[in-house]
Amino acid sequence: MASEQKNVGILALEIYFPPSCLQQEALEAHDGASKGKYTIGLGQDCMAFCGEVEDVISMSLTAVSSLLEKYRVDPKQIGRLEVGSETVIDKSKSIKTFLMQIFEKCGNTDIEGVDSTNACYGGTAALFNCVNWVESSSWDGRYGLVVCTDSAVYAEGPARPTGGAAAIAMLIGPDAPIVFESKLRGSHMAHVYDFYKPILDSEYPVVDGKLSQTCYLMALDSCYKTLCSKYEKLEGKPFSVADADYFVFHSPYNKLVQKSFARLLFNDFMRNASYINEADKEKLAPFSSLTGDESYSNRDLEKASQQVSKPFYDAKVQPSTLVPKQVGNMYTASIYAAFISLIHNKHSTLPGQRVVMFSYGSGSTATMFSLRIRECQHPFSLSNIAAVLNIAEKLKSRHEFPPEKFVEILKIMEHRYGAKNFVTSKDCSLLAPGTYYLTEVDSKYRRFYAKKETNSAVANGH
Repeated sequence: MASEQKNVGILALEIYFPPSCLQQEALEAHDGASKGKYTIGLGQDCMAFCGEVEDVISMSLTAVSSLLEKYRVDPKQIGRLEVGSETVIDKSKSIKTFLMQIFEKCGNTDIEGVDSTNACYGGTAALFNCVNWVESSSWDGRYGLVVCTDSAVYAEGPARPTGGAAAIAMLIGPDAPIVFESKLRGSHMAHVYDFYKPILDSEYPVVDGKLSQTCYLMALDSCYKTLCSKYEKLEGKPFSVADADYFVFHSPYNKLVQKSFARLLFNDFMRNASYINEADKEKLAPFSSLTGDESYSNRDLEKASQQVSKPFYDAKVQPSTLVPKQVGNMYTASIYAAFISLIHNKHSTLPGQRVVMFSYGSGSTATMFSLRIRECQHPFSLSNIAAVLNIAEKLKSRHEFPPEKFVEILKIMEHRYGAKNFVTSKDCSLLAPGTYYLTEVDSKYRRFYAKKETNSAVANGH
């Protein structure tokens, strides 16, 4: 069986983000920040957040049940389920076990996989696990399912506008429209304290923003170098930005995506890539003698490389930025929300194209990998995937909250983090039919969920 699986990759996708959102412009004014600090400085437009009845489990239940329903996949057809998340609900019980409620009802308990955790990288680890399983001799002919889910929240201060929340579900199998070029992959793993969550009674991370940005760019350089080297061995010619149609980045905030792509251009310039014209070479030449460390903090280089890369950015990166700019940092889901934006904007012209993905998780772990897009039959055609995702409608139907209400909700969540013995308001008026929501946490810390427009809760026979 192992040698028979061709074109293994992503067959289908679904995304869920909360209907509660907040304009970054309004948050700037509320925080007393200078105008444009969040919108231009960070490059963000809007931020989604979980209300008191939503969390990573409810979002994941919604994304998984919606994917199975919309693509008409029988839950019995799932053989592996992997979850990537850094939002700790329990130190022992995986989010995956909560999702098993959907499959137990159909009598399917034979499903491998648990949660993967390392900052924003867990979703990519989960995805590779599923792809590797389908490509291996362990594969039993059923689908893999990957869930990336996080609620990114920060303490009051400069990092708070880089929050967000979402869950993404991806169906994995052979004959996929989104195919992994498994030999084209470069990883970078190191030990750094750039962003971490050591405070177990708080949802908030400890962040060194400046270091985190440098670590991201260092990992990007390292992964790109490895990917270029592997490509050259395979194809017998150098790889550059010109050899991929689109680039998709993990997106803590859009400004970092702009800087990252500009960094790839600078790497190509240093490697003498032929597509960079003489005028652009002249703009970058003054920086060619900088050491690696100097180049990460040089503002003039940053400015020049962004200027040179802008036309390439507009063509190859900008189509993937919609959802991250509108929903915010979704941690493990961010890179795949960016990829969903690309499908939304370009699905009719994507077949035959190569998309290079860069996934980063603090601490630090990163991989750059390559996808090939091909046309498939309904329901796994790109046009149907775009229709199911229905991004424009999902963004439009959200409810905007004033910053004061957002701060008030975060206070409730702080108080409830790790708490027991409470019942939520059960107010699901903003939620679409079919959305799961949290109803209570009992005296034994057990969490219970219900689905909107159904009377039965779905946990422990409640």
